[in-house]
Amino acid sequence: MPGVYLAAILLSAAGIAALDARFRLALWARPGRSAAAVGIGTLFFLAWDAVGIATGVFVKGDSPLLLGIDLAPHLPLEEPVFLAFLCYLALVVHAAAMRIRPRARARKDQT
Repeated sequence: MPGVYLAAILLSAAGIAALDARFRLALWARPGRSAAAVGIGTLFFLAWDAVGIATGVFVKGDSPLLLGIDLAPHLPLEEPVFLAFLCYLALVVHAAAMRIRPRARARKDQT
C-alpha cells in the first residue's frame, strides 16, 4: 500500500499540531520562531542524511509503504517530511516540558 508511511507521518503531525494549538506550545505561541526552528532543524538533518548517503551509511530499503518518489538517490519523499515532523515534535515536547517544570518545582517546594 504505497503512501501509508507518509499518511502515518501526516496523521501524527496533525495530532501534535492539535495538542500544540490547544495548549499554545510552539507554533501557535510563536509562529515565526517555531517555523524557523523546524526549518533549520530539517535542513540540518537533511545535510546529515546527505553525508550519510554519500558515505554509503544510509541506503533506502525497499518498502511497499513508500510512495516510490525519490528526491535524490536513497532519499525518498517521506524523509524530509519525517525530519520536519521530528523537529516539530521535539519543539512541542520541549515547550511542554518548560511549561510543566515550574509547576513541578512549585509543588516540590510546598512539601
